[in-house]
Amino acid sequence: MVFSSIAFLGFFLPLTFLAYFVTPARWRNSTLATASILFYAWGEPRFLLLMLVSIGINFRLAIWLDRAVNRKRLVAIGVGINLFILGAFKYAAFLVDNLNGVLLPLGFDPIVMRPLPLPIGISFYTFHAISYLVDIYRRNASPNRRFVDYTLYITLFPQLVAGPIVRYKDIQAQLAKRLAGLDDVTAGALRFTMGLAKKVLIANQLAVVADAGFSVPGGQLATSVAWLSLICYTLQIYFDFSGYSDMAIGLARMFGFRFPENFNYPYSASSMQDFWRRWHMSLSTWFRDYVYIPLGGNQLGGLRTLANLWIVFLLTGFWHGATWNFILWGAAHGLLLTIERVVLRSGVEGDTLRRGVRHAYVICAVMLTWVLFRADSIEHAGQFYLALFGLAQPDGAAVTFASLYSTHLGLLLLLAIVLAGGAFRYLVNAGAPLIAALRARSLDGLCAALFVAPALILSGMSIALGQYNPFIYFRF
Repeated sequence: MVFSSIAFLGFFLPLTFLAYFVTPARWRNSTLATASILFYAWGEPRFLLLMLVSIGINFRLAIWLDRAVNRKRLVAIGVGINLFILGAFKYAAFLVDNLNGVLLPLGFDPIVMRPLPLPIGISFYTFHAISYLVDIYRRNASPNRRFVDYTLYITLFPQLVAGPIVRYKDIQAQLAKRLAGLDDVTAGALRFTMGLAKKVLIANQLAVVADAGFSVPGGQLATSVAWLSLICYTLQIYFDFSGYSDMAIGLARMFGFRFPENFNYPYSASSMQDFWRRWHMSLSTWFRDYVYIPLGGNQLGGLRTLANLWIVFLLTGFWHGATWNFILWGAAHGLLLTIERVVLRSGVEGDTLRRGVRHAYVICAVMLTWVLFRADSIEHAGQFYLALFGLAQPDGAAVTFASLYSTHLGLLLLLAIVLAGGAFRYLVNAGAPLIAALRARSLDGLCAALFVAPALILSGMSIALGQYNPFIYFRF
């Protein structure tokens, strides 16, 4: 079940919301956990037991860990179990395929393994479980001894299948006690609607062109089509994933939870380091706190810092998927960050021209690395790069620029670029005095509702017509 669907908007969300608020306060976690399990079972019933077993193991391990003598060994066992489960479903087939590539030329029989389907959300709930155990080991949090509360932390449906990655220590108090007043429900609903509009009205429309361009065979891809589809994908993935994060944050707010922000206008970054402070922040800070810093961070000298950086970004790429494309995507970002540290010295200092050049460099670098992220294979990515730089002569273009581009697309691209650059934040800051005046008269909520109402209506019409597609990050 996806948020931008009739089943969710017309059935699941209203019933869950009603059931939650008619339930006595002490039973609300049970109600929300039950609803979250049903939410997962709707889309992935065959792997529901796997998730519940993972929850049971980590719940008991955390309690043992809190009072264990050899705590380091126990946390290593716990992290190992979680990584084994993730690896078995997500990486085993990839590793076997690559091992066979070595064994076959040496005359050995290939290892035969049936690929396992990837459970939805396993990358996210596994990282939640690992951070939970590590934070208890570090004494940054205490284990939850109420199974229902811990189950809710892992299964809470707004963040269950595609994040953001929420640390247990950040919502531990909220699991025990929280309030969801009218202001929370209103603010959450508005945030959800904004995310829905990002997804349905912008990302889905751009996806049509991006998918068309990336589906063209390499020998038939014109340079103009390659650039147009790459621009559309660059904007699509931002509005798709940030839209999902907005919806998740908004939904959580409606039930009294405060989730951390996951995006902060990454396409306005002036360096790759700045980009990763703004893009998928819950993932980048997770790797920082649970991989980079334990490896030594930047405290062990320049070469060790660069080595730690490369380890983190290779793992970041591998986390996204078990293909060489994603590993190369992570390596590309590691290389760019290395160049900044060694040669360019990242930062935003300098005059307007220098900041503009830095920004242009970041956008170009990010766009070019997205090719690896979106392409189906390394060969596909290579063909796409050749087309981008005019190094391939298309033999009878299957798709033309004229067939993809329209006035509607041009206006949509302009709107998407302006919004991705931070126009909404600028308008909010500029209108701060007006917003304060409206808030003083208790009119801010009404005005905000009127502002997003057209987006809600248009999104609903698009969903009713069946014009939606799954979120990009569901595949991870």
